[in-house]
Amino acid sequence: MSKQKLVIFDTTLRDGEQSPGASMTKDEKVRIAKMLEKMRVDVIEAGFAIASNGDFESVRAVAQAVKDSTVCSLARAVYADIDRAAEALKGANSSRIHTFIATSPIHMQYKLQMAPDKVLEQAVKAVKRARNYTDDVEFSLEDGSRSEFDFMCRITEAAIAAGATTINVPDTVGYGEPEEYGAMFKRLIEAVPNSDKAIFSTHCHNDLGLAVANSLAAVMNGVRQVECTINGLGERAGNAALEEVVMAVRTRKDIFPVETRIATEHIVSTSRLVSGITGFPVQPNKAIVGANAFAHESGIHQDGVLKHRETYEIMRAEDVGWNTNKIVLGKHSGRAAVKARFEDLGITFAGPDQLNEVFIRFKALADKKHEIFDEDLQRLVSEVADKIEDTYSLVSLEVCSKTGQTPQAQIKLKVSAEEKVATAEGSGPVDAAYKAIEKIASSDTDLLLYSVNAITKGTESQGEVTVRLERRGQIVNGVGSDTDIVAASVKAYLNALNLLEYGGLRSHPQHGV
Repeated sequence: MSKQKLVIFDTTLRDGEQSPGASMTKDEKVRIAKMLEKMRVDVIEAGFAIASNGDFESVRAVAQAVKDSTVCSLARAVYADIDRAAEALKGANSSRIHTFIATSPIHMQYKLQMAPDKVLEQAVKAVKRARNYTDDVEFSLEDGSRSEFDFMCRITEAAIAAGATTINVPDTVGYGEPEEYGAMFKRLIEAVPNSDKAIFSTHCHNDLGLAVANSLAAVMNGVRQVECTINGLGERAGNAALEEVVMAVRTRKDIFPVETRIATEHIVSTSRLVSGITGFPVQPNKAIVGANAFAHESGIHQDGVLKHRETYEIMRAEDVGWNTNKIVLGKHSGRAAVKARFEDLGITFAGPDQLNEVFIRFKALADKKHEIFDEDLQRLVSEVADKIEDTYSLVSLEVCSKTGQTPQAQIKLKVSAEEKVATAEGSGPVDAAYKAIEKIASSDTDLLLYSVNAITKGTESQGEVTVRLERRGQIVNGVGSDTDIVAASVKAYLNALNLLEYGGLRSHPQHGV
């Protein structure tokens, strides 16, 4: 029996970016979008164009950069949002406007303060407005899994009649349960008379850890689009993880009646790129892309795998991109080899000057560690690409930490054009360094997160530090890397301070689906 196509709709750049501190620059969004295109993702939701000028420019940049995937912008069911989305998408080869309105009783009453008939009327108007700009219009019933079934049928039928080509019924708050959620779609598709005129879509949040299970249950009940994110990134507990959905469908061909066009060999490198840009490390036991996903420590497991891989491995590590780097890069590597590896990773440069700067940093890092891995290269590009003008930059750092003595740090910063020096003591060298920075910056911030992650293996690995700072409701993630963990910590803290000065996080007028 021939398989039906399952559309993979990636919302890492929109819903994924709603994770506190996960805001991305325009160039970072383009880099991720180009990697998603290389993976052959069908639809890339690039952002929420009305949210800010920065988000508008990001959607427009992605629309112009991507040629082989459909580029989408989210829009509330209001004309201003839809018009703004259409403007941002003008340069796209293939574009989609994704408009939504809440349909659950609790959302309509308390958030929208609108009667159901008024919600339906506004939905229809929004879909018709979007159809003036593109034939590819998606309509979402926000909080669909908690909506009343009769109203869900009415608004779905009306939206399709108005021109919606995709109907998304999201589990916005992660309330769904697989059997119940899947049955809801089966019933809806059977009840709506014009359901054959649209593709039905699922968009699941992971509040109860059921996002992937709910998405796959929906697929088994007629859904032919799954909305997901790389690494399961997203607000609160995140979204359905793209890599888990795709590999479940591919591995269990015996039960799923669908197939995707995803080039799975790029999954791991895309995961690393998103992790490096957002500063959200991937947990080691994360399915598919975690460092331990294909590791075996049990003697029984090791023996079985050595005798016959399929005894304990249901997928090949190579199929998702593990262990594909055949070129060893180090201090003797030339510019051509380094450039070729970047191209393999889907990374292009704005011009020769940017490549030169990355190559200089590559050589400096190669003097510190013997072997340079893909993760190191991703980190180098993140440090160079789309650099903001730093208010704070590190000039020098001196740390003293001895057993039985209070650690002390002296730090010299360039603040705009002026150099300033401060010394402080702390409970450890990082604490002392941060207190010295604050003597200079007086940033009035709260440190919400300090996380250390080894970028690669071995004691000479670069340490990647993520620092989450909050000031008056604005949250940013700063990321820094170095073979010296204290230096990496200082870089991360200064990066966060610079993002706050730059206006790091934009706010959404409404979170969406």
